[in-house]
Amino acid sequence: MITIKTVEEIKILRAGGKILADILHQVASHATSEVACEELNALSEKLIKQFGGEPSFKNYKTSDDRIPYPASLCVSVNNEVVHGIPDGKILREGDIVGLDLGMKYKGLYTDTAITIPIGNVSENARKIIDVAEKSLNIGIQAVKEGAYIGDIGFAIQNYVESHGFNVVRKLVGHGVGYGVHEEPEVPHYGKAGTGAQLKEGMILALEPMINDGGSDVVLDNDGWTWKTKDDLLSAHFEHTIAVTKTGAEILTKI
Repeated sequence: MITIKTVEEIKILRAGGKILADILHQVASHATSEVACEELNALSEKLIKQFGGEPSFKNYKTSDDRIPYPASLCVSVNNEVVHGIPDGKILREGDIVGLDLGMKYKGLYTDTAITIPIGNVSENARKIIDVAEKSLNIGIQAVKEGAYIGDIGFAIQNYVESHGFNVVRKLVGHGVGYGVHEEPEVPHYGKAGTGAQLKEGMILALEPMINDGGSDVVLDNDGWTWKTKDDLLSAHFEHTIAVTKTGAEILTKI
């Protein structure tokens, strides 16, 4: 069931989203060459608790997962699309890394992600990061009361493919707020004018994942990490947004 949040709930989500965005940018500033990803995870958890929140990803589990997610921060490097487990990874010059973080704050959930370069990266790596970030902004611009879920995916897909990349289709955005994941699913591809109609007070997590090669992804043996099937680069950006009468309010921005 798609839920509508109250004005008071959106105030809490706005406050939590701002905190979460600040935490993620602090963590990103520590993501440099030779840094252990476990350190970034520990910093994320420390800051979330310091601000009175709870990590929403740690120990998260769905019915078909083999193990609960073991960390507070998802760290996905190069060909890892999303949900990369930080244990044992060391960042290296030339990597690109997706940092995805969720928080429960005063009983409500927000979710945000960025992809950043580690030191000097290739021209193509910079391009895929730039296109992924802009595709999220374009998807957000398609949001307003009375629009459709398909309008978001249509806008993102057209932009991404016009720059020579492909949108991941197996993994999608989602509703958020009362839980980590809620209805509706929000594909980052599709046909305008289709899908659920957007209503004021809906809270969505838009998170385009785009690949340098094909759109296919495969699940790693750890049961969580999704990787590109062809081992080429992937980039991921995410905001939690509120649907308004005239557009979208980004809740996870500083």
